[in-house]
Amino acid sequence: MLDFLFTGASRGAAIPIPPWLDLTSVVVGALTGCIVAKKRNLDLVGFIALSILCGLGGGLLRDMVMQRGGVYMLDSHYAIPGTVIIALVTFFFPTPFFSNPAALEWSDILSVSLFAISGTDKAVVWGLNPWAVVLMGTLTAVGGGMLRDVFLGDIPRIFRKSNLYALCAVAGSLSYLFCVAIGFNKIVCALVCTLVTVGLRHTSMRYHIMSPTNVDLTPRVRSQVHRAESSVSRAERRMRKVRALRRAKRIDQHHRR
Repeated sequence: MLDFLFTGASRGAAIPIPPWLDLTSVVVGALTGCIVAKKRNLDLVGFIALSILCGLGGGLLRDMVMQRGGVYMLDSHYAIPGTVIIALVTFFFPTPFFSNPAALEWSDILSVSLFAISGTDKAVVWGLNPWAVVLMGTLTAVGGGMLRDVFLGDIPRIFRKSNLYALCAVAGSLSYLFCVAIGFNKIVCALVCTLVTVGLRHTSMRYHIMSPTNVDLTPRVRSQVHRAESSVSRAERRMRKVRALRRAKRIDQHHRR
């Protein structure tokens, strides 16, 4: 439970975020799926499929794992029609949405931040422990994109070397949880989460900070161990020499007497 975190803020934590914020995350996520569909030159069915996957996939994975409360995409009267409408509009009127080459990157990370808010908040409302809260926030944030990549036959983006894609989701979820824990209004918490997620992503892209791959610390650890062993051996040899000199000095003094 999160009671130990919410010192005086537990009442506010139990109140879910406004429905429009959930719907906004669905809209932005669906738009991201449509941008990918356009890049892959998919047909109308592909647009609709990726719109639904990116708009509702992360929330579906979260609800399946949590098994608490309802399933958002089935309970909402607007979620499924909204994603279909977005797919239809972007398919037949693509120019306003796809003219900016950076549209995918920014809509993707904005959807990550919004989904991190909704996933983290639902876990908080249902009283999961902090580790589970961050996991649910991260899963909701990257789940739709992960399903999109799987359906397209790609390695999920969160598993590839990138500009801190999944780590941005973790940071956003942590920042939202922290703000709720100290008693901030949830709209303020959502703004902080968005700023942290988008800001971290922008910083990583601007300064080319990439998540590491093919890391092997074994040689470095091994060299440090050998160095430590050598230092110990030298210290032992010095101690033996000191003890030998002291013993020789005592023997010499004994003979002089």
